[in-house]
Amino acid sequence: MIQAKTTIYDPALSGNPQSGGGRVYPNGNPNDSLNPPGARNTDSVVPLHSAVPVVHDYHCDGPASGTIGFRWIYGSNIAARNRDPRVQVMQYNEDTYLMRENICVHWEGPFTYLLFGNDGALLIDTGATKQVEWYPLRKTVDAIVARWAKMRGRVHVPLTVVMTSGEDIAQNQGYEQFVGRPDTVLAPKTLEGVKSFYKLEGTWPAGAGAIDLGGRVIEVLATPGTHRDGVSFYDPYCDLLFTGDFLYPGKIQISNDADFVQSLTVLATWKKTHPVKWILGGHVEMQFLPGKAYPRFYTYKPYERVLQMEPGLIDEALQCAKEVVGKRMVLVRPDFHLLNGVSPDQKTTVFPAGVPNITAPRPF
Repeated sequence: MIQAKTTIYDPALSGNPQSGGGRVYPNGNPNDSLNPPGARNTDSVVPLHSAVPVVHDYHCDGPASGTIGFRWIYGSNIAARNRDPRVQVMQYNEDTYLMRENICVHWEGPFTYLLFGNDGALLIDTGATKQVEWYPLRKTVDAIVARWAKMRGRVHVPLTVVMTSGEDIAQNQGYEQFVGRPDTVLAPKTLEGVKSFYKLEGTWPAGAGAIDLGGRVIEVLATPGTHRDGVSFYDPYCDLLFTGDFLYPGKIQISNDADFVQSLTVLATWKKTHPVKWILGGHVEMQFLPGKAYPRFYTYKPYERVLQMEPGLIDEALQCAKEVVGKRMVLVRPDFHLLNGVSPDQKTTVFPAGVPNITAPRPF
């Protein structure tokens, strides 16, 4: 690993005043006209393609600035005719990328996330398709890493590939594309391997692990309930919580209701001391209408709910999870369904108080 050196900035060019506490802005002045309102710890005023490695300061008073102000590609009613990109890439900020597999390649349209730190990058989940010609995830990730490395003056960027669940097929099939990739560490798929990898052997399902990307430390929380090996990842730089299919806007298939309640209890307690801006799950199945979800295998979803979820939904999910313990049922909420002990195709016409039963629009 190359020893990084901090780029020297010219205050006359980039702006670098002292803060009230005498601390120099490490990544440029957030009050500079080149930075959008509310920006914190961004590199917007750092010259691109630096001649020496740029060291970024990932400590900030609030969540780093970022945007999800875009619409995801929503497929086609005839999948074979779809010509959209196989991997849709959206840049949240300079060091955070959101990607989605084309719904016409796999109907679940799983999301993957790429985070950068001073010493490497982290890929969270790998999608539902291993065939490179259909789903070029590695090629896409390699291109982003190369671009980021050039921008930050890096020769190479080690990559760690992890999954919210090795049991969840929709989150781990692209894993095979990274086998044999240089400078790459692959998290194991087995439950015992997961415990060892995150050093949680003696505390599972409690405790927390960590992945240090170089100044940006990603916290790892055990969240079994939909899968035995389920984990969630928290990024304290952007205040983002990545939960896979443990908590997402869709039909949450509970495999063990006691574990599910316990994991949600841990998250509800944990977020009291860890600010969460958004919860980002592994899929979107809900429509923009409250309580309405798309059936499985749909490849055309023009009325999707947004991906990001409010942190308060952890408490709502916990309350609802306690209601379904020991029962074979579907519980409908505006932003998700809980399915306990029933088929993922199980339907219900029961909409509880507070969830209006509005007829959904026809997709075509």
